[in-house]
Amino acid sequence: MAVNAPAGAAFDLKGRMAPFTVLQVRTADIDTVLAQLDARLAQAPDFFAGMPLVVAPAEAVSLEGASLDALVTGLRERSLLPVAASGLPAETAAVAGLGLIRNLEAARSGSAEGGRREAPAKAAAGAARLVTQPVRSGQQVYARGGDLVVTTPVSAGAELMADGHIHVYDTLRGRALAGVQGDENARIFCRSLKAELIAIAGQYRLSDQIDAELRGAAAMASLRDGELELNAL
Repeated sequence: MAVNAPAGAAFDLKGRMAPFTVLQVRTADIDTVLAQLDARLAQAPDFFAGMPLVVAPAEAVSLEGASLDALVTGLRERSLLPVAASGLPAETAAVAGLGLIRNLEAARSGSAEGGRREAPAKAAAGAARLVTQPVRSGQQVYARGGDLVVTTPVSAGAELMADGHIHVYDTLRGRALAGVQGDENARIFCRSLKAELIAIAGQYRLSDQIDAELRGAAAMASLRDGELELNAL
């Protein structure tokens, strides 16, 4: 919903559904949290850079004062963007420079009252982009408004992006992000799965989260109930 502004107004207020990632903190040992986070970030540093985060302590974890300050500082030093907290007192969040989301699940579903969720965005219909040359480390290939079809190997350090589906008829290393405009019906298909990162509509899985039996196998990634799934083909 947009608030109409008079002629010559300096700004508009527009409602938008913005994606965010929840960092659920399972221990008050911040050194351990940051050490494990470093290992995760090393797998796909470009993907996480500038990512907005909501800090949410798990049940029975006390996260306040010096611990919260150390965590927020550590996140910012790693080019992450902690913007809000959930499950903390408003005063505690404010002292750490964070906003407060009181009802995290309702916020993620798009309504503070737990109302109906907006339908996911669908990719604009467009011609598929066909790539017949190897995609090498450092390259990024984006199929805007349609599917991406790659018939050659995708090297580690390369990145594939598509508003629609991604098809790789060879080995998929590097990163593959489908449905980047929010299409939750997008899928990723590959003949040999060795990816550093797989993502659909913002839901992602890193290489260490891929089952061993799927490594090197023909596979398909899709979303079910908002969760990313990987299945053998």
